[in-house]
Amino acid sequence: MAAVTVETIKSELEMFDIACQDESIVDKMLEQCICNRIQGDEIVLEWVAFSTTKNGLKLSLDTLDQFEHEVLNKKSKSKQSFKRDEPHNRTRDIHSLQDLIKAEEEEENLLDSYSTPAKGSQKRALTTPEHPHSKRSAALLSSPSLLLSPASFSPSATPSQKYSQRGAKGEVVVSFGAVQGTRWAGRKGPGSGVQLDLLEGPEDTLRCSYKFMFQRLRDVRNVLTEKIEELGEGLRSHFNIEEFSPVSLPAQDSITVLGQVCCDSNGKLNAQSVLLEAGPEQGGQQVPVDLSELREYSLFPGQVVVMEGMNTTGRKLVASKLHEAVPLPFYSSEVKQEMDEIPEPVSVLVACGPYTPSDSLTYDPLLDLITVIVRDRPDVCLLLGPFVDSKHEQIEKAQVTETFEAIFSRCVESIVEGTKSVGCRLVFVPSQRDIHHHHFIYPQPPFTLPDLSKDQAQRVTLVPDPCTLLIEGVTFGLTSTDILFHMGAEEISCITGSDRFSRILKHMLTQRSYYPLYPPVEEVNMDYEKFQSYGQMPLTPDVLIIPSELRYFIKDVIGCICVNPGRLTKGQVGGTYGRLLIQRSSPLEDGKRVSPCLAGQVVKI
Repeated sequence: MAAVTVETIKSELEMFDIACQDESIVDKMLEQCICNRIQGDEIVLEWVAFSTTKNGLKLSLDTLDQFEHEVLNKKSKSKQSFKRDEPHNRTRDIHSLQDLIKAEEEEENLLDSYSTPAKGSQKRALTTPEHPHSKRSAALLSSPSLLLSPASFSPSATPSQKYSQRGAKGEVVVSFGAVQGTRWAGRKGPGSGVQLDLLEGPEDTLRCSYKFMFQRLRDVRNVLTEKIEELGEGLRSHFNIEEFSPVSLPAQDSITVLGQVCCDSNGKLNAQSVLLEAGPEQGGQQVPVDLSELREYSLFPGQVVVMEGMNTTGRKLVASKLHEAVPLPFYSSEVKQEMDEIPEPVSVLVACGPYTPSDSLTYDPLLDLITVIVRDRPDVCLLLGPFVDSKHEQIEKAQVTETFEAIFSRCVESIVEGTKSVGCRLVFVPSQRDIHHHHFIYPQPPFTLPDLSKDQAQRVTLVPDPCTLLIEGVTFGLTSTDILFHMGAEEISCITGSDRFSRILKHMLTQRSYYPLYPPVEEVNMDYEKFQSYGQMPLTPDVLIIPSELRYFIKDVIGCICVNPGRLTKGQVGGTYGRLLIQRSSPLEDGKRVSPCLAGQVVKI
């Protein structure tokens, strides 16, 4: 910023034929230029515009105070802290950051010469509430891999007070497996060559057109019917059932019926509102269900079950026995290991957005996560959205100075470049809360990142939501949709002897679906033809990642390790992330399956 002088301001005033005999007025305008970081010609132009709207207001000290309050202060609040002659979306390296800091310090010194600092005051630049002299900025300059500062993400560089003052950083809140003495670092060096693939089907097929809001009811019905028939066939063979009876046919003996649980109204399911809807082969009709004779049950809308009971009138089934669906088998690797060959464990880090506190758009939690990745050096990082959260207050009010796509690109670039020295594989999973992603539909296609270089693209894997990944022979099921929260609000149960989380997770695995709830909640826009192809589990995953607003956990549910890593931020405070140590093992040891998940933890950021 060029120095502003009294002569410059006088010359500009004379150009607009504005008389000014009082030197104190020019000095006041000079002070306003310095405080608001604008040039002499700019302040005169702003004054001319302001005075014109006020019917030719005369220039005086009082009117300048009014001008400062109504014009300059508002402009100062919305102005970014970047240099005026540089584009605000420019990626800065270590040299340009040092030049920027030097220029800011020169302007600070110039400002100090025109004002009397308060006792004990500190310079504004490079300070945070947590550190008077920002350690983050020092680390940013000392590490060329971190290209972006927190201020570059937001029109306001004000960090979250509560987030910066959070306690218990790095505290382990949940542990699973043999974690004593466990080293969470990955294999040695960037060239460890971890094998990572989508289990089946290329994700490109999800980029084609969707039929949401143009789906025919008949097509939706066909998808649901096929689900009933497929799960029914598995139940028939598992429980040795000869045949299923029609649900509405009167019978004086006990019958066995197959159907889908639904509610008799638009309200929430309860014990008195349960209906069983059969597929076309069993008549396709609905019958009310009396659950009073069942000792225990756990039901939700959309669940496919087999019930035994009496239906003497054809108008109500009095259920006496309930058979739930059975899970698919686990993945069986075709790779044969030598007897003495033990594969090296693979370290996996899991984090779910939002990556900003709710009261600020500075991405401090994201930079803290990058610091964790550089420190722990995992082999694979599973990063689930939202990255640009549509539910963030400043996003909802459009209080941003960049496009949402540009903000997301900065996030990805900071992650990719910040973890370059680690060389870990990065997996990005979209969320329906990602406002920059133009597919608010389920299943959701992967992100597109056309600006990645060839070297960067080798480390980055873009996957849809949901998906099943194969990491070094271990299968991971991933979804960023909060199915735990959605099903938790709909499920009903009676004396099941297990916690709600375990019941919901077991339902997901036995219903063989990443989203078995039907109808879905209002915020989930379901495309059922895509859901039939990409929303089902092709097998029971070894590890199931299901982030949720609900409390974090790591659980073994019928052999599958289910992980809710929590969200990286919870409102204005820090949240949690997860880390796992996996190792491909033999399918059976002593006749029993051994889980490939050696250890796991949920840690506070």
